[in-house]
Amino acid sequence: MIHKSIKMTEDKNNAIMLPDEVVMTKIFIIREQKVMIDRDLAELYGVLTGNLNKAVKRNIKRFPEDFMFQLTKEEFDNLKFQFGTSS
Repeated sequence: MIHKSIKMTEDKNNAIMLPDEVVMTKIFIIREQKVMIDRDLAELYGVLTGNLNKAVKRNIKRFPEDFMFQLTKEEFDNLKFQFGTSS
């Protein structure tokens, strides 16, 4: 998948602010739901994808039941096609 670096700026409270346009490019419609790929979400939070997934699994009770799901092979292939990549 395509990996883009994101420039983030800090506001006066040290919160990371991202332009809406940056976030919107990382949202996809899958199963009629707006979703973000774990890699993109991890990048927005500045952590490794594996660490994000581990943290969610360790704290799964803190998340709604439909917070995450695994793509089917067909969904994954379709997403790769949208990116125009073979990885």
